[in-house]
Amino acid sequence: MNDDDLLRYSRHILLPQIGVEGQEKLAAGSVLIVGAGGLGCPAALYLGAAGTGRMVIADADTVDLTNLQRQIGHRTDAIGINKAVSLRDSIHAINPGIHVDVLQERLLGERLVKAIAGVDAVLDCSDNFATRHAVNRACVEQRKPLVSGAALGFFGQLAVFDSREAESPCYHCLFPETVEEGLRCSEAGVLAPLVGVVGSMQAVETVKLLAGCGRAAVGRLSLYDALSGEWRTMRVPRDPACAVCGQPS
Repeated sequence: MNDDDLLRYSRHILLPQIGVEGQEKLAAGSVLIVGAGGLGCPAALYLGAAGTGRMVIADADTVDLTNLQRQIGHRTDAIGINKAVSLRDSIHAINPGIHVDVLQERLLGERLVKAIAGVDAVLDCSDNFATRHAVNRACVEQRKPLVSGAALGFFGQLAVFDSREAESPCYHCLFPETVEEGLRCSEAGVLAPLVGVVGSMQAVETVKLLAGCGRAAVGRLSLYDALSGEWRTMRVPRDPACAVCGQPS
């Protein structure tokens, strides 16, 4: 770490739970962020500012005027530009030393598995069940921790799954693929700062995983009601009969 790094990350280094060693672990870490929208923007901006060494951002969509109410990684002059590219540029405006790979695609099949195999942790910032389940299956297969977030209307949720831990559930344990998908924010709306709350919490959990500080919220589902200002947390057990993580390896 050079002198500029020591200054840039000094408020992390002052934390005994992180210190120089934790910051160096963060700098050596890598993450895949699936989705550069409402959740992916705050998560990526904070992880970039915090000094995560390598980030891979995947999104096939382009910035639209309706995104700008909540997707804070994009500017008005980015309308029409791929979201992953726009978010990379915003990260570099804050911290030019971060290495950001851009995948202008919806990751599927072997491409998804390969991308997950090449990082230390995965953030699911997508907005549909099909992607969430595909990401979960690949994370279980590759034994990579998954930080999952969702937000709709005034309600947000956060969960961490880590198949390296024997008792950890996976996303399928919590939301089996038989569960029908509800409305998306394009249909039901979403409170702008809510995605910032959830995406920032995803960044918090990811920093803990990479820096090796504290304990990630594995096996817990946190629910946030922005209208009442209340958080509720419940335990999520691993399902021994889960079709994804419950099968013998």
